[in-house]
Parts: sequence; C-alpha cells; structure tokens
Amino acid sequence: MPALQDDFVSRVLAVVESIPPGRVMTYGDVAASLGSRAARAVGQVMAYYGSDVPWWRVIRSSGHPAQDHESRALEYFRAESTPLLWSSSGVFRVDLRAARHTP
Repeated sequence: MPALQDDFVSRVLAVVESIPPGRVMTYGDVAASLGSRAARAVGQVMAYYGSDVPWWRVIRSSGHPAQDHESRALEYFRAESTPLLWSSSGVFRVDLRAARHTP
C-alpha cells in the first residue's frame, strides 16, 4: 500500500477510535475532520480495515448504519445508549442531532 494511502487509512482509523460511546460521525464527518471530502474513501477504509475499531459509530448521512450491518450495529447502539429514531414501519436510524460527535 502506498505511504500516502496508508497515512489516510491510519488517520481515518484514529478518528473512528476517538468517537466516544453513544456518539456517531457520518462518513463525510470523518472525511471533513481530516480536511477531505472523500466520504466514499472513508467507507472503503472502514470496509477493509475497520473491523478492529468501533465501526458502528460511523454511519451514513441519513443516520442509518452501514448497509447489511444494521442488526449488529443496533446491538452496539442499544448497549451504548445511542439516541435512535424509529419509523412507524420499525426501521431505525441514529438521531444525528443528539448523537453527532464533532472532534
């Protein structure tokens, strides 16, 4: 992996590790905290390298957790008392107003 790419990966993972329990950041928030607009690149970092950090604390801008990881993320959100909003159809998302972390 090129050094520049490796540096981006380590910086993304460091930001994710710094998110406190019960709080979240969007992929775009993580990118912006690094002076970048590369939200999709943050998603790629999380997909390939994020299993050892609190990955559930990085969510989509809609407030929804990573696709195909909703039920596992919900377990973590409940354990950490992350503020959630529920639709009448039973779909949840994180309450970004209450839970967004700004480093």
